[in-house]
Amino acid sequence: MVKRVWGRLIGSLAALGLMAGAAAAVTAPILVVDAESGKVLYSQGATDPWYPASITKLMTTYVALDMVRQGKVSLDTLLTVSPAAAAEPPSKMGFKPGTQITLDNALKIIMVKSANDVSWAIGEGLGGSVEGFADMMNETAHRIGMRESRWYNPNGLPEPRQWTSARDMAILARALMRDFPNQQALFSISAIQFGKSVMANHNGLLGRYPGADGMKTGFICSGGFNVVATATRGGRRIIAVVMGQPSARERDIKAADLFDYGFGQSAGWTAPTLESLPPSNVAAPPDMRPYICDKRKPMPVDEGPGALTASGPGADSATTQLLGSATPDATNLAFAALGNANVRGRTLPPRGPLQPIPVWIGSSPTEGAMALAREEQEAQAAKQAAKQAALEAAQRKRAEAKAAKDAARQAASEKAAKARAAAVTAPKPAAKTAAKDKGADKGVPAATSAYTSVEAAPKAAAKPAAKPAHKPAAKKPETKPEAKPAAKKADKKAKNDES
Repeated sequence: MVKRVWGRLIGSLAALGLMAGAAAAVTAPILVVDAESGKVLYSQGATDPWYPASITKLMTTYVALDMVRQGKVSLDTLLTVSPAAAAEPPSKMGFKPGTQITLDNALKIIMVKSANDVSWAIGEGLGGSVEGFADMMNETAHRIGMRESRWYNPNGLPEPRQWTSARDMAILARALMRDFPNQQALFSISAIQFGKSVMANHNGLLGRYPGADGMKTGFICSGGFNVVATATRGGRRIIAVVMGQPSARERDIKAADLFDYGFGQSAGWTAPTLESLPPSNVAAPPDMRPYICDKRKPMPVDEGPGALTASGPGADSATTQLLGSATPDATNLAFAALGNANVRGRTLPPRGPLQPIPVWIGSSPTEGAMALAREEQEAQAAKQAAKQAALEAAQRKRAEAKAAKDAARQAASEKAAKARAAAVTAPKPAAKTAAKDKGADKGVPAATSAYTSVEAAPKAAAKPAAKPAHKPAAKKPETKPEAKPAAKKADKKAKNDES
């Protein structure tokens, strides 16, 4: 088994070469530790400062459980989601301001869902403010032996002053196991169920790597993909810390390889302890954003199997610049490379069936169910109102469009009517008038109409077409018919007189 693991892991551990200016490579922090003894089985950059991302929530959980142990609060203590908490970016539960949740449910949620809003609510509720809780985190970290950590918020969202190291996170993991043995199930919950929603743990090792039983993943662009993982085999527990990986899938595969290696090693008396690891000479964490969050690609997420960063024929050379080789410890010369070329095409087995743990808002499941029912009714009412508003807006838009169309049609009709009226009353063109005058000379009427009056027709017909060339002889006046009988009578009388 060990030979097979070593054969698969030939080379050196992953190192992240920063291309900006400096020639010296910055190694990705990696650490393998025997949980019981604290003996280091392998380390690389273990004390170098690094951005923790959501593995910060392990520190938040330790402080909260420590307060429970001291009797200052209980797991049933209600926390209230403030507007500031509700405004935190994803990953989140999306609780409205004023929502209350028990500390017990809050811890389950941040370990599985990694909800930033709930982590903020824990900090405000237990520390009085996020700043006050950060002071408690720093004090507790110093007390349990963490040397490189500086805490400013309880959820791990980007904060340039918030650092940790692989060594410190391994110390924290051991402290959680040692000081809170009754809470170990908190770190191995495969899923939570809130109402009808089931949310799987972001830890891709749970249910996929035999014996994996914790603890927490994290991701931000500046720090890459991190995990503090634990696994138990044959009664022996191993802690593996992997930081700065380019994808969730690579992080999980490399953690699994480290477990295989760790279970094949024994912690001899010469092995260094966590406390004996030398401090780092690195002044500040490297910013991995240019390498992890390429603007030309979709934003990586700390969920699911994910995709390997490099692909295609030219990927190896590009990735070698990012995941270069580092010289392993002299005691582990045969230890393997966790470079991209060695994990491409590999995957962990499918995840086993989820076993969701119920969580709720309010002080009890009944209260939580009632609150969810109210929220569902309100959501349905809001959805119906939005649908009705959209329908009314659509109807209003159609009515406005119809009115505009009718107005345009009316305007066009009026314009056409004005054009016709203007055509009737407009003066005749000069050419047409001349033509009419010429026609009049030829005896053609200047204008005719079907509606010419009856009285005007005879006059027009009696009018001569043209004057004769010479004046005709005068006619003898005609005798009126009434004068003829009188003339005949006068002639007859004259004749009688002559007789």
